[in-house]
Amino acid sequence: MELADRVVGFLLSFISLSIFTYYTFWVIILPFVDTDHFIHQYFLPQEYAIIIPVFAGVVLLCFLCIFIGFVILKSKKKKA
Repeated sequence: MELADRVVGFLLSFISLSIFTYYTFWVIILPFVDTDHFIHQYFLPQEYAIIIPVFAGVVLLCFLCIFIGFVILKSKKKKA
């Protein structure tokens, strides 16, 4: 079980670091690269650099509110 936990932790760390590196390069470094450079074909347009995190945050907030609502409803049912 301990080895499986380490593998999952390593995988999550690797995915998080990859996403962070990609996003950082996309938002901070790519605007300073010429628009006709071949590297631009690997990235979405700059507008999505704001749209994607905002959408992900709204979805996460909605799931969090739904989860808290279910927990509150479940705890009220146990009291009654």
